Amino acid sequence: MAMAWIAAAQAADCPHQGTLGTSRVLRIEATTTPRVGLKSFPQTLPLGDHEVVLTFDDGPWPRTTARVLAALAHECVRATFFLIGKPASEHPDLVRKIAAEGHTIGHHTWSHRSLTRIKPSEATEEIDHGISAVEMALHGVATTTPGTPFFRFPGFESTPATLDLLQSRGIVVFGADFWASDWNPMTPKQELKLITDRLKAARKGIILFHDPKAQTAAMLPAFLRYLRDNDYHVVTVTPVSPGADGAH
Repeated sequence: MAMAWIAAAQAADCPHQGTLGTSRVLRIEATTTPRVGLKSFPQTLPLGDHEVVLTFDDGPWPRTTARVLAALAHECVRATFFLIGKPASEHPDLVRKIAAEGHTIGHHTWSHRSLTRIKPSEATEEIDHGISAVEMALHGVATTTPGTPFFRFPGFESTPATLDLLQSRGIVVFGADFWASDWNPMTPKQELKLITDRLKAARKGIILFHDPKAQTAAMLPAFLRYLRDNDYHVVTVTPVSPGADGAH
């Protein structure tokens, strides 16, 4: 009932008629769902047919993240942003804007180094420094305890030690079920075809984009229209713990 009420409230809050909207909130707990995303792990989120979770990595990046936020706001859609600590510390107003618009904020290390190619102590520092920087930008407190305990590895490159570390701290590790491959040069039209073809094959799942990519920012309005016109439903993810949601 609570989940239905949240979905109804979100729909009622949308000022635009005929928009895609956010269909429901999926609350995730690390004890039962420590790692998700079929590209990296055996399990993923419990999504129904035609349900998608939209995620964006590597921000915040003022010029393009602002365009992504505008596209999401126009369709009243909520997503999850896995932010890098260094740009978050440089653009705290944008971090707070992402949260203020109802999006969930996860973590993506301090500087996007591959954690498999550095010493374990350095990997831990990359994780902690990134979390601390994002928390400082969001709440003015530098803490390594994330308000939203969601994390994604740069390049999905984890080690048994870093996976164990995050699980021991109650932090959910996100992979993805498929992605837009937007790290490769392509036009918005090419990216739209690529991601819609992959969505047709998968029918549901966690989708990965990168908000600093100009072609993704340009393509996103058309992709959201595609979701709306083809009866897809956007699910937003938040932590189970009351008050621990990064989307204030």
